[in-house]
Amino acid sequence: MGHPVRTRIIDLSHTIEHGMDTYPGLPGPELSDHLSREESRGRYPAGTEFHIGSITMVANTGTYLDTPFHRYPDGPDLSALDLSRLADVEGVVIDATGIDGRSVGPELFDGVEVTGRAVLIRTGWDRHWRTPRYADAGHPFLSASAVERLVARKPAAVGIDSVNIDDMADMTRPAHTGLLAAGVCVIEHLRGLELLPEDGFRFHAVPAPVAGLGSFPVRAYAVVS
Repeated sequence: MGHPVRTRIIDLSHTIEHGMDTYPGLPGPELSDHLSREESRGRYPAGTEFHIGSITMVANTGTYLDTPFHRYPDGPDLSALDLSRLADVEGVVIDATGIDGRSVGPELFDGVEVTGRAVLIRTGWDRHWRTPRYADAGHPFLSASAVERLVARKPAAVGIDSVNIDDMADMTRPAHTGLLAAGVCVIEHLRGLELLPEDGFRFHAVPAPVAGLGSFPVRAYAVVS
């Protein structure tokens, strides 16, 4: 009998913490006790206690996924997603750390098979997470021409480790507009993409199935053989 295949699970999500900033202008999450352990002791027999937490947050917190409903009122929301495009999907990393300027162009996808894959764009911007620089206007983003090329090749999902897949100065949001119109979900604020191989891994990023919401945090991770 052969040896079992060993796999590594690599976490690609930022930790959600009380009061943290994710995106400029959006409030941080508020964590509190709905039922503290001390309070629960009065409800259960001696030696038995529980904690029930409460969190108030905007949907775009931490590492999160945008569905078509985020951009389009008739697009699928969190409860209507095709999980086959977000769970156990073959992944590929696009290394954009050496680009000249901020815009990730279509040339980086030359010769790369992206159809049906989770395409993760590594910019290295996650190194600025939880610092003022992270929300700086100089962040890297996906160009409109790169979006057109990706849409034509039909990836399963597209993610990036930057503060926005679009240039925050461009209010038309071409990446969100093009990808979500094509039914391609967007995962923003990834981290740790430098730990992944170029390909040969499986990607997972599934949100809770909340009806009527277009974005929500995910526990994004990769399984590397």
